[in-house]
Amino acid sequence: MLIMGSTSFSPSLSLSPSLSPHSSKFPNPNPNLFLRSHSSFTPLTLRSNQTRYRFKKLPSSNAPNFLVAASGKAEPLKVIISGAPASGKGTQCELITQKYGLVHIAAGDLLRAEVAAASENGKLAKEYMEKGELVPNEIVVMMVKERLLQPDSQQRGWLLDGYPRSSSQAAALEDYGIRPDVFILLDVSEDILVERVVGRRLDPLTGKIYHLKYSPPENDEIASRLTQRFDDTEEKAFAATHTSSKCGCCALCI
Repeated sequence: MLIMGSTSFSPSLSLSPSLSPHSSKFPNPNPNLFLRSHSSFTPLTLRSNQTRYRFKKLPSSNAPNFLVAASGKAEPLKVIISGAPASGKGTQCELITQKYGLVHIAAGDLLRAEVAAASENGKLAKEYMEKGELVPNEIVVMMVKERLLQPDSQQRGWLLDGYPRSSSQAAALEDYGIRPDVFILLDVSEDILVERVVGRRLDPLTGKIYHLKYSPPENDEIASRLTQRFDDTEEKAFAATHTSSKCGCCALCI
């Protein structure tokens, strides 16, 4: 089931059949299983009710658009979440994993861990990374597949973060029989993404991230030591959002 929404607020949403065809890799585009709705989601709450999932949203300023794809499947829950930089993906991942006990699997972290562990896939990936080249899809998808098949992921369910990023990667996962029960796409306007990025500040002492407007520091002492990351400029923020749009932040974008 697919849901596309805008930033207007709706207090609750129940996934039920409706007519609104839309094509994608996840899930199988059945025109009888589509619903269009308007909502924001801070926080996003998933509720399993037999073969249906419910999503509740609380009103929030600058709340992103969202696209949710879900299939009626029993636990353990398998979720994929994707979105551009500063779309709020990290926050939602933290909320979802804490509430539902899912194993959080971030593709970038997984890649770095495999390289650090000098695994077979990690060694192959390192060769490309040392050359400044992109790691081929077949290596990354193998890493992801093996992690998703680990006992903890199979028993508790998983939240796959930021992968797949293309239709070919989605197809590769499907070839291994891996399909999500829920696909969440955080769709935020470019202006809001840039505002979020340029307002971010880092506390070098604690590593905590603040935002000058949305999450300001608690006191003047902290404010005085905040720094801006080199890539949190307006120019780099625009470049990042354009890159995300062009390459496809997920399979559904292509």
